[in-house]
Amino acid sequence: MIDLNDIMIFARVTEAGSFTAAARLLGMPKTTVSRRIAALERELGVRLLQRTTRSLNLTASGRLYYEESSQALRTIEGANLRLAEARAEPAGTIRISAPVGFGGHFLQDAVFEFLSTYPKTSVELRLTDDRLNLVESGIDLAFRTGVLKDSTLIARKLGSTHRLLCASPDYLARCSAPDVPEDLARHDCVIAGQTAQAQWLLEGPHGQETIAVSGRFAANEMQAVMAAAIAGYGIAQLPHGVADACIKDGRLRRVLDGYTTPTGGLHVVYPSSRHLPPLVKAFIELAVRRLNAITGNSDDYVIVSR
Repeated sequence: MIDLNDIMIFARVTEAGSFTAAARLLGMPKTTVSRRIAALERELGVRLLQRTTRSLNLTASGRLYYEESSQALRTIEGANLRLAEARAEPAGTIRISAPVGFGGHFLQDAVFEFLSTYPKTSVELRLTDDRLNLVESGIDLAFRTGVLKDSTLIARKLGSTHRLLCASPDYLARCSAPDVPEDLARHDCVIAGQTAQAQWLLEGPHGQETIAVSGRFAANEMQAVMAAAIAGYGIAQLPHGVADACIKDGRLRRVLDGYTTPTGGLHVVYPSSRHLPPLVKAFIELAVRRLNAITGNSDDYVIVSR
């Protein structure tokens, strides 16, 4: 039988361009490398390499054999690497970015479980509603919602997202609740953005409607928007997970029950690489598992939105 080690040595000689360079890379004597290549040629019954004192060239048979065998070797090496990663205990620091609302209402529990499960790890969690450049910021993975624009990132969809319209009991006692989306024009609205005016796209019984809204307070950070709504400064669009918790404890009430924002995607993204580090892979798997435990199907999960 042909020894797979001989095939690997042949591939290294071909890639290095000489027996001497290949021997150095493999950490074995040049005579051993030469002997193993000769043994492979005898087993195959063909000459793979043309040797002279000045050069080393593949024969036609050698080139064909290298093209086929090197692909198989890469597959085996990849399988070995994945097996080693699966057996290795995750260790080191993972840097994660996520929207503020998502980080405070789901992700922090996932982080705590991760730290408890893998004692050799540490987590640096950066909560921001800004979309950071992962490479420049040194972020290993990020959670993002809505439309993904950066094609240089690897993305995995975890679920779906939308927002609900909410206001505080105090605000609704002062201003009657809107009956139809057009009524929002006469209300103070808490805007998630840079200015106190916005166009809200709502989805309801009659399809999608765009409503011009304004208010006395705007913020580009979801916790501030939620706090303003609770304080009675108007009607806000809040992530479903955030809104639901506030509605249950009585701090907010839902308005326009039949309307939400259009559903968007919830994704985990990370920089493109050939092999996903075990640390990052372990956290993604844990996050997916928690989503499935909550909903039974992560693709139907409604959580937060920017």
